[in-house]
Amino acid sequence: MKLRPKMCIGISLAPTWLSGEGWRQPDSGIEGLYSSDFALDTAKQAEAAHLDFVFRPDANYLPLPVLEQSFGFSSLDATLLMASIARETARIGLVTTISTTFGHPYLVARQLMSLHWLSHGRAGWNIVTALQGHENFGLPAMPPSDARYTRAIEFAEVVRALWSSFPSEALLVDRVSGRYADTAQILPIKHHGAEFAVEGPMNLPRFPGPRIPLMQAGGSAKGVDFAGQVADLVFGMTPDIASAKAMRDQLSARARAHGRAPRDIRLLPGLSLYLGETRKEARALFLETHRRVDRMQRVERVLSVIGLDLSEWPDDRRILPSDLPQPSTSNWGRTHRERLRRIVETEQPTVAELLARPEILSSVHWQVIGTVDDAFAEISNWFEAGAIDGFIAVPGGARSSLDLTLKALVPRLAEAGLFRKAYRSATFLGHLQDEDETARTNPG
Repeated sequence: MKLRPKMCIGISLAPTWLSGEGWRQPDSGIEGLYSSDFALDTAKQAEAAHLDFVFRPDANYLPLPVLEQSFGFSSLDATLLMASIARETARIGLVTTISTTFGHPYLVARQLMSLHWLSHGRAGWNIVTALQGHENFGLPAMPPSDARYTRAIEFAEVVRALWSSFPSEALLVDRVSGRYADTAQILPIKHHGAEFAVEGPMNLPRFPGPRIPLMQAGGSAKGVDFAGQVADLVFGMTPDIASAKAMRDQLSARARAHGRAPRDIRLLPGLSLYLGETRKEARALFLETHRRVDRMQRVERVLSVIGLDLSEWPDDRRILPSDLPQPSTSNWGRTHRERLRRIVETEQPTVAELLARPEILSSVHWQVIGTVDDAFAEISNWFEAGAIDGFIAVPGGARSSLDLTLKALVPRLAEAGLFRKAYRSATFLGHLQDEDETARTNPG
């Protein structure tokens, strides 16, 4: 059963519609990738569709093999990009990504509150612990998952304490008396923990409006528990409805364990959308986007994910559950691994069929390759079943997928009463609270 009457919808500002072969199209505009205008165009379209937020994933390393054929993880700094968009938009939330493994809470607290001021209350923080990039920060190896989340919990605690250390009410700006601030209200946080020692207070007042919503993206047990403590939104990697329902149940349980209501946390899977006017057109777009992924690369992906070497297997041989190696206990690639194992266990595909799967050619995100009608039907089904609270759109293949998402799919969801037709608020948290107000106004 769904937890809210309407969906929460965001869109990735990473130009996923240009990955693979998409950037090679004459109208891709790839030459402007490292300008704010490139992302601003998408943000303005998303605001016109009344989306809750735009979101910029980020990474702190550069895998060169990917860069040979596409832009990969090469990008502008996510927070600076959001700051450049803030002045050119008015309503849409601006969610940036900052790692707790490589950052420091004082700097991050100040950056995010600065973005909140610059955008008049529209900042959001996607909290990540990162999976790679240690070599760029003087670390011999990535810390284990549990250690990263232990640091993240303390990091978020310090950031939120710093945000409260200089309340906006302390600003008097009294020209007559000459008092600028009531310093008795501005207090040090005197934090001394296992990871950080931060005296405070922050040298920027808290924005005099709604707080900054928090998003989290980890899928491990510790990550889900962290989301249960602090997250308003969870960027989920749930490739099918079964995994989405399982994740939604886990989040609900961890929310209750931390004294929160399940509806306080919205599960928003990344939704990869390859859209066309017909299913044939959408499938052709998907295949063209990934046409340079050859058989050996596909075989290597299967081997790296589930440990099964298909290099010498004929294409017509069926893969049986008994062929699967013992599952790895590592959290690295767990969602992808579980998805591929489920495909083998339920479908027993031939080698050729498995190597042609979207999960092998592309990402492990939830994927719809079809028409706007197909996407609408699947999204509605997942939402009404209570598996999701919305989604983060990740259009693929071409700019046409982006346009169909924002100009056809989202309006269709709005017409069906599953999404807003207009903004009622000018702040990010206000958009999230709109659903509560709607429910109180129309209790039936």
